[in-house]
Amino acid sequence: MKFHYDPPKIIKLIFSNFLWNTKNGEILLTFDDGPNPGTTEKLLELLKVNNIKALFFCLGENVSKYPELCRKIIDDGHTIGNHTFSHKKFSEVSKNEIIEEIKKINSLLSEKFNYQIKYFRPPYGRFNLATSKIMKEMNLVNVMWSLLTYDFEGKIEIVKMAVTKYLKNNSIVVFHDSNKTKNLLLDSVKFLIDEVEKNKYKFGEPENCLK
Repeated sequence: MKFHYDPPKIIKLIFSNFLWNTKNGEILLTFDDGPNPGTTEKLLELLKVNNIKALFFCLGENVSKYPELCRKIIDDGHTIGNHTFSHKKFSEVSKNEIIEEIKKINSLLSEKFNYQIKYFRPPYGRFNLATSKIMKEMNLVNVMWSLLTYDFEGKIEIVKMAVTKYLKNNSIVVFHDSNKTKNLLLDSVKFLIDEVEKNKYKFGEPENCLK
């Protein structure tokens, strides 16, 4: 299953340990797929200027390649989440492979940065009942979203339309920290910041938004 925005209530009941919205009425800003040279550094600077703390769902293979960027994310006070090691589709691999993908990045962050990951987001946002069971077994919180910006399409107009239409005061917003979005990521996040301010919403810190 995959939902681009808030799923029906029945889905939220079935997957009661998944989060699609914040729990404190604030906006949670999240980024998938990083860290990524050329985008992560600029993104961190923008977040610092605007005093925003975000949740970065990192790929283990990118953390391995660019450990200094992962360290910078942590040092700037942001939260690291698990987006698996290599972004494999869960529908195409076994349960054991899924668990290995999750464990591998958790171990990497623990050993290299003394960092314990609490939050998880499945690749491509796809999940099933097995995903729910794995989350419970591994003591992770599965964080989905209520606003997919479609930034990976590479068109700022699409991002603006999605943000304008679906932004709410309890939104979990997802962008992508990758080469696909490098030409519009900063402008997209700036647009979101302006919309949050215009609607008199407020960005929250990951831990407070998800507890």
